Amino acid sequence: MTSSNHLPLPDPKPNFDNLLAIFHREIPDRPTLFEFFLNDRLHNKLAPQTETEARAPYAAQRQVMQAYYRAGYDHINVLIPNFEFPSYRTYDTTTISMNTGGMISDRATFEAYQWPDPETADYAILDALAAELPTGMKLMPYGPCGVLENVIEIVGFETLCYLLADDPALVGDIFDRVGASLVRYYEIVAAHPAVGACIDNDDWGYKTQTMLSTRQMRKYVFPWHKRIVETVHAAGKPVMLHSCGHFERIVEDMAAIGFDARHSYEDNILAVEDAYEKYRDRFAIIGGIDVDFVCRATPKEVYARSKAMLEQTANRGGYALGTGNSVPDYVPDEGYFAMIRAALELR
Repeated sequence: MTSSNHLPLPDPKPNFDNLLAIFHREIPDRPTLFEFFLNDRLHNKLAPQTETEARAPYAAQRQVMQAYYRAGYDHINVLIPNFEFPSYRTYDTTTISMNTGGMISDRATFEAYQWPDPETADYAILDALAAELPTGMKLMPYGPCGVLENVIEIVGFETLCYLLADDPALVGDIFDRVGASLVRYYEIVAAHPAVGACIDNDDWGYKTQTMLSTRQMRKYVFPWHKRIVETVHAAGKPVMLHSCGHFERIVEDMAAIGFDARHSYEDNILAVEDAYEKYRDRFAIIGGIDVDFVCRATPKEVYARSKAMLEQTANRGGYALGTGNSVPDYVPDEGYFAMIRAALELR
């Protein structure tokens, strides 16, 4: 086992082909890691910066890239700056209401809303990171949240529910504006040569159901995700869905949309071990070591479960090890390092 201060690999030797094999539901050459987010404490521990480095352009993203490299990942996730949907929502609390942030409540506020232009995002970050990208690694851009999440934020969930009954045409127009902007965003990032795959990130459910009815999801949400997937696939890149919440009622929809992989699993919804057995023929299974488990279990228990998951999937492929969601700052470093050690020790 490793201490929280241990840098896992002296020579990581990244190779994005392993993630590509997993997205194709094949067996990678060696156990492979994936994580959506780490946290600043881990970034500083894995890739400390000098004062000069911290003042450089894209310093935070460069540090994340080096932290992922030193922890043994084959990818670095990147969000393109200067492209987001304005709202009144603030993020200075740990609990955020889905009813906050809304700026659109009727046709007049829809017309007055300042829609973001995906053409003006700061795509130069892709060139900047590509110039320093460790050999073997690839970039994986993700969105400023997804189709449903952005609509909920700029409308407010309660208002959206009323509009679905009172003005479905307006709801359709809102989804169309958000969806079209995101399609263009992914078209631009997917074309970059340093990009190996894209993450389509959009939370769709609660613990027991989807946020909207399955009928409404199929009408307003899924068609735009199919467009996103088709756009990225047209560039020759795979697409991973990151989506929290209950999903078993929409598994066939996700498969029909064409996602190559799915990420975000919780034990109180469906444990990743069971998700793999049920759905590995639909899409690759990514991550899944429950965040609450990593927080509460001992490092020995985290290591044992991670090791068992790798053994369960070793001869069938289509799996990358990681947490069920991400590694926020309340996750103990010892638990995180115990998880990745299960994969790294086999390299």
